[in-house]
Amino acid sequence: MSVKNIFPFKVVLGSASPRRIELMRGLGVDITVKPSHADETYPQNLTAEQIPCFLAEQKMHAIAPSCNANDVILTADTIVYFKGKVFNKPKNEQEALTMLSALSENTHTVFTAVALKYQGYSNTFYDSADVHFTKLSLQELLFYISNYKPFDKAGSYGVQDWLGYIGIESVKGSFYTVMGLPVHKVYQELKRINSFWA
Repeated sequence: MSVKNIFPFKVVLGSASPRRIELMRGLGVDITVKPSHADETYPQNLTAEQIPCFLAEQKMHAIAPSCNANDVILTADTIVYFKGKVFNKPKNEQEALTMLSALSENTHTVFTAVALKYQGYSNTFYDSADVHFTKLSLQELLFYISNYKPFDKAGSYGVQDWLGYIGIESVKGSFYTVMGLPVHKVYQELKRINSFWA
């Protein structure tokens, strides 16, 4: 006897990110994708770990009114943090080049936060990982930006694509947190919700 999904419920994923969709499906979870299109501005007094938590909750608030009362809702946000600055999604090629040039031959921190809601239960949590890049040449950066167009990625790169292959020397923490979803923590939360469901 085969079981298609690990949990008896469907999760409404408030994200259009192909990486998050892939990771949620990889967990054996049945999902419905409902991008939030929430405003991604945040108060400037927040700490690095508070920023993605705030934004994940904003996304949650944006889609919750269009969800059913019994839906399990999950939203997430990722930021790259380096030398006191937040590297969000680049607006253009020049901004992507500036970010990646700064990250080259340095270690930065990736914070990914998740907001989960089921009926009266809600929880927001985050995970972090330190990523070290080798020295990257201008030719390599231009090749990457031109061919992979990382304009939908915090910090202008995807750990799972070409620049990650050739540039990342080490990741201290979860690879999947850098990819955009701390799946080990998400799974534990979904197990908790499953206990409510049962």
